[in-house]
Amino acid sequence: MNADTTAAAPSPTRGTATRERLLDAAAERFYAQGIRATSADRIIDDVGVTKVTFYRHFRTKSDLVVAYLERQSAAERAWMLSTRQQSDPRGSLRELATGIGEASCQAGFRGCAFINAAAEFPDADDPVRAVVAAHRSWMRDQFAEIAAEAGASDARAVADQLMLLRDGAMVNGYLAHPESVASTLGRAFEAVIDERY
Repeated sequence: MNADTTAAAPSPTRGTATRERLLDAAAERFYAQGIRATSADRIIDDVGVTKVTFYRHFRTKSDLVVAYLERQSAAERAWMLSTRQQSDPRGSLRELATGIGEASCQAGFRGCAFINAAAEFPDADDPVRAVVAAHRSWMRDQFAEIAAEAGASDARAVADQLMLLRDGAMVNGYLAHPESVASTLGRAFEAVIDERY
């Protein structure tokens, strides 16, 4: 390795920090303005890096979109797992409903990042859609596990209904107060569970 290559290579810490800054800028713009409406050049300008630096971290804008959604998925998974109460599945549902309701009514809320991405990438074979599908499948599986713990006779059917309720709350949430959305969603979650005993 020559001296020029060594000097140009970022340290792992600096490289990781730059990647995170690019993801932060992308997340803010993608969510607020849309993925297709946000160019890689806009993100490069926001972060103040060169195109070479950007492409060192993300070969394409599609790679950046996938990384953005994977990071969003990791955050949502961590939150959802933190609400799980193995000894109290109904308590888990109430916590999930409250969290979804509150998130849906925050200032700047523009809906579910995954639903938004799916709307912008209609090709089911696109890598972006693969991340969306994987995240939603994981979430549905979590709902099915909670439903089974609560004694539902058809946990998969309950999970499908809870996903539908969750999606509706995320689309509708900004129209009401967080407490109203959360409590309504909580009652709907419990009604679905009760119906499936």
